[in-house]
Amino acid sequence: MKLFADLLNSTLSSGASNGPLIQKRRGVEIKSAREIKIMRKASQIVATVLREIEGMVEPGMTTGSIDVFAESRIREMGAVPSFKGYQGFPGSICASINNEVVHGIPNLKRVIKSGDLLKVDTGAYYDGYHGDSCITICVGEVSDDSKNLSLVAQQALMAGLKEIKDKCTLLDIAGAIEDLVKSKGFSVVEDYTGHGVGRNLHEEPSVFNFRTNDLPNVTLRSGMTIAVEPIINAGGKACKTLKDGWTVITKDGSLSAQWEHTILVTSEGCEILTDRG
Repeated sequence: MKLFADLLNSTLSSGASNGPLIQKRRGVEIKSAREIKIMRKASQIVATVLREIEGMVEPGMTTGSIDVFAESRIREMGAVPSFKGYQGFPGSICASINNEVVHGIPNLKRVIKSGDLLKVDTGAYYDGYHGDSCITICVGEVSDDSKNLSLVAQQALMAGLKEIKDKCTLLDIAGAIEDLVKSKGFSVVEDYTGHGVGRNLHEEPSVFNFRTNDLPNVTLRSGMTIAVEPIINAGGKACKTLKDGWTVITKDGSLSAQWEHTILVTSEGCEILTDRG
């Protein structure tokens, strides 16, 4: 996800097995058939890893052990982790628990407990292109409130995706997401947005999840690839970053949930490139 206040840096860095990958800023891009084929592969690597993580997570595991697994599987499938080394981030996944909103740093000493709401976000860089996706996992015996928050975040994502087709606008997506979330009594995090994705992990445009006039209301075209990722809180939308410089939490201590897909805009709708089904 992109920091709303910062948007894109002019130069972005991503760690790779063969050394740093320097990625220069690009405008909104239409992908060729060749590029789309590669992005499908990158995205399916991400989908596979997340599906396997979802099936293996249980109380007593550590976020660090999940990170080790994710990196190993991404590399086994011929890709490198998009997140590792990206602007200095130390992990191959972001592992954010309960009131942690985004960018939780995986740690071999951080034990996952029954009742936790675990967000796992990861990306894979394959043959020059990235895939990016996030899921929320209800670990063990989880409260109905936690389950409902995760469900609404997932429903918000799908509501946004239903709006996508050639010549729709980002405000069409944002409005559908915001309306659904607010109708359920939750808040949309505004500090972070979705983004374009392709040769860069973060490309233009900023794919916001709320109505705003502060960012360009881009009209989407067939062949664009974007990451849509609503992040919602049970309480207020305000967030703050911890002293580690990465982990973002809710200011009021309320729970947070996130779901994300990388998608391809088509003439009739969208293709979910990171579909786990």
